[in-house]
Amino acid sequence: MSFMYVLVIIILLVAIVSTLLITGKSDENYSVSTKKNTTNLTLIYVVVITLSLFSLGVYIRFFA
Repeated sequence: MSFMYVLVIIILLVAIVSTLLITGKSDENYSVSTKKNTTNLTLIYVVVITLSLFSLGVYIRFFA
């Protein structure tokens, strides 16, 4: 059983170190891509919520 604890701790340490090494590299266009992604997600949410409310209205009007 203690072998499993050691194995889990080793895996956690490798994961932490590799995550820190990967995140050390910065992206110069991060703010531009973030703004674009936020705009795209907002548009998707607006469309989905509008269609959902319309569908709910149709359901209530004809099937309730």
